[in-house]
Amino acid sequence: VQLQASGGGLVQAGGSLRLSCAASASGIISMGWYRQAPGQQRDLVARITSRGSSNYADSVKGRFTISRDNAKNTVYLQMNSLKPEDTGVYYCQCQVIGTYGPPSDYWGQGTQVTVSS
Repeated sequence: VQLQASGGGLVQAGGSLRLSCAASASGIISMGWYRQAPGQQRDLVARITSRGSSNYADSVKGRFTISRDNAKNTVYLQMNSLKPEDTGVYYCQCQVIGTYGPPSDYWGQGTQVTVSS
């Protein structure tokens, strides 16, 4: 399984960015985005299931929107009203049905998002 993420960059506070991640996999249960700031652990930002159910970190609710194109196995993260604290490396993640066992998690290479004040 490969995940190809894109869309990171440098933006001023209050600006917007859109991240995309395409997965080369079948049997995807959910796809999501995690963020890791320098010296911090990797935390969930948003996740969406194949049925369209989504959940968000409290810090991004109302500002970020996750969406998914099941036909393309692609997940998007629209980030609006960005804040400096949104800065970090954003990792795409997907969970895939296990053929003979439990589901497996796969990660993309990460894309840097930097929000300047």
